[in-house]
Amino acid sequence: MNSAWIYLIVAGICEIGWAIGLKYTEGFTRLWPTVITVVVMILSFVLLAQAMKTLPVGTAYASWTGIGAVGTAILGMVLFNEPKDVIRLVCIGLIIAGVLGLKFLAKE
Repeated sequence: MNSAWIYLIVAGICEIGWAIGLKYTEGFTRLWPTVITVVVMILSFVLLAQAMKTLPVGTAYASWTGIGAVGTAILGMVLFNEPKDVIRLVCIGLIIAGVLGLKFLAKE
């Protein structure tokens, strides 16, 4: 795995962090959760930009949002008791398949 994909994966993990962090900011009314969320958000964008130096924009952006969407949906189920029905899990699986397809099947 090259460094661009490592940047992209870490950027996706940061996206999960800031998406979940938004919940804890309570509409940006809590100082420290807001500060942490904004810092992680900036880090996510910086890492995405680094990955886009060599990865195609469509591949990088779709993978970044896919990683973020899957991680956020799973953490929403774990942390906030969001629904865990079969169709939701199938849809998460489809997103994972799309990200893996972009990683392993797309020409860079």
